[in-house]
This record gives sequence, structure tokens and C-alpha cells, in this order.
Amino acid sequence: MNQKTILSWRPEYTYIIAIALVVGIGLHPEWLNPDVILNSTRISTFKTMLISIVLETLPFLLLGVAVSSLMHVFIPEAWIRRFIPKNPLLGILIACLLGILFPVCECGLIPVVRRLMAKGMPLYVGVAFILAGPIVNPIVYSATYVAFRNRPEMVNARMGLAVVVALIIALIVYFFVKSNPMKTAEDTMNASNPLKVLRVTKKTGKFSEAIRHAGGEFFDMGKYVIFGSILAALIQSFIPRSELLVVGQGEYTSHLFMMGFAFFLSLCSTSDAFVASSFLGTFSASSLLTFMVFGPMIDMKGTLMLLSIFKARFVVLIIALLVIIVPVGSMLVQKLFW
Repeated sequence: MNQKTILSWRPEYTYIIAIALVVGIGLHPEWLNPDVILNSTRISTFKTMLISIVLETLPFLLLGVAVSSLMHVFIPEAWIRRFIPKNPLLGILIACLLGILFPVCECGLIPVVRRLMAKGMPLYVGVAFILAGPIVNPIVYSATYVAFRNRPEMVNARMGLAVVVALIIALIVYFFVKSNPMKTAEDTMNASNPLKVLRVTKKTGKFSEAIRHAGGEFFDMGKYVIFGSILAALIQSFIPRSELLVVGQGEYTSHLFMMGFAFFLSLCSTSDAFVASSFLGTFSASSLLTFMVFGPMIDMKGTLMLLSIFKARFVVLIIALLVIIVPVGSMLVQKLFW
């Protein structure tokens, strides 16, 4: 490999090779020695879990980076600033409902919000959009309604609690987070990936630029999705379900268990309602509500993706607030309305 080839090597090539290696091992576990490492049954389960999580996530990631790239190219900064009201409360409320217009899973939503914040969206509005967007959208509403057709109150409770939690946390960010928690400024972020430093020319045009920009965003976010999917598949495959269920029998521990389960399971918000409904005979309705609100707001993949944008201290703050507010809100819903 000559010097020119070495200099032209880009990080995304490494990600493609890593993804191909993971998929190859998943499809052909015989490449590993199951008698030495793990039994073939668990490897088969891991393969199934990994492929299902990745296939479930990547379409939404593709949709998200496509939307963010189109926004980056076609939507002026002045339009974004006019669209978001200056009043903090009104701006947060609108952000909580933006998911109706952008029905994108949490994995695809984060690159959208990153681009919106680069276009001038305030931090607290972006936080509200990240938290509520994956839940308050028509696709998730329909999926939850189908999963809980015998308990329709769960649908409205999920949507309502998601808006309330996002509103509270966004207001906390507005009043108490004064410094910029983003890792880099916009110009530094763009310079970190050569695919993002694009200029519209007569030769390429805006649509061509959007495609190239989407490719850069996809590889930038995709590595976190793949790594998070691997960890989630490992946990689901090698921790016995029966032992996990024993932990979640108490009134309060069931909420803690469901938050941890949602975090490591890393399901898409369009499918987690079906998993939650399967636990109706085992866990309380409020703990299932915790599962369906906490998981889409923050899970393993989402945490890794947020850490690529925000400083670790800010991500820890968001997680801590969610750990407190979501279960408390779920228990209040059960006592006041059910």
C-alpha cells in the first residue's frame, strides 16, 4: 500500500469492515469455536438478536440522516429561528409535538436534532425534541394502540407522560444549564469529517450535496448504533430471563428493572410496546409505562450517540433526571388515573 493510498484511507472504511466482520460472524458462528468460547445455542440467539436489532434500527437511521441532510442543504438558518418561538415554554411545547411531523425513531432523530441545533435551534428545544420525538408520533401511537388494544388508556398515558417528562427536563436545562454542553463548535464538528465540509457548486448541486452529506452522517452515527446493538444482543443472549424476572417483582424494583431492561434492550420505539404488552401478567401497568417512556428517551445506543455530540457531564445529567422523573410520573399516573 503506497503512501497515497494510506493518506486516502478514511475512518468510515474501518467502520464498514467492522460491520462486515460482525455480520459475518453472526451469520457464520462456526468461525468461532463454540466448544471453547460459548455454546452454539447462545451464539445462535446472539446472532438472531443482533441481526434483528440492527435491521430494526438502520432503516430509521437512514431516514433520520436523510432528513437531517435535506435540512442542512435546503432549510435556511433564518427559517429555523422564525419557526421556533422565542418564548421558552411555547418553544418547548412545539418541540414536544414536532415528532408528529417527523415520525423518526430515536436513532434517526439525534442526527436531525444535531443539524437543527447547528442551524440555530436552542439547546433546551433540542432536548425536548430528542426526548419526546421518538414517542409522540403517529407511528408509535398506532403501534402502542395495537399492542394494548385491551387497555387503550396505556396509549394516552404514554403520549401524555412523554410530553410532561420532556417539558420538565427541557425547562431544567433552560434554567440551570448555562454553558454550552456540545463537544465542539459547528466548524470543528464539520472539520472532523471531510464528508461534512461540502459546498454547493454548479457541478454538484444541492441534491448531490445532500446525498454526500447523508453518507457522512450515516457513517458518523452508524458506528454507535452497531456497537450499542452488539452490547444489547450480548445482554439479551447470555443473561437468563428467569433470573431477571425475579428482580422485578417489587412495587418499586419493578420500575428499576424495567428502566434497566429498556436501556439494555435498546428496542425501537415502534416495537417496544409489543414487548411491554407481553409482561402484562407479570409487571404492573405503571412499570410497563415506565418501560415505554424511558426506553425511547434513553437507551444504550442513544447514550453512545448522545456522547458523540454532548459532553459526558450533560448526558449523565439527562439520564439522572430521566431515572427520577419517569418512574415517579408513572406511579402518579397509576394512582391518579387508574
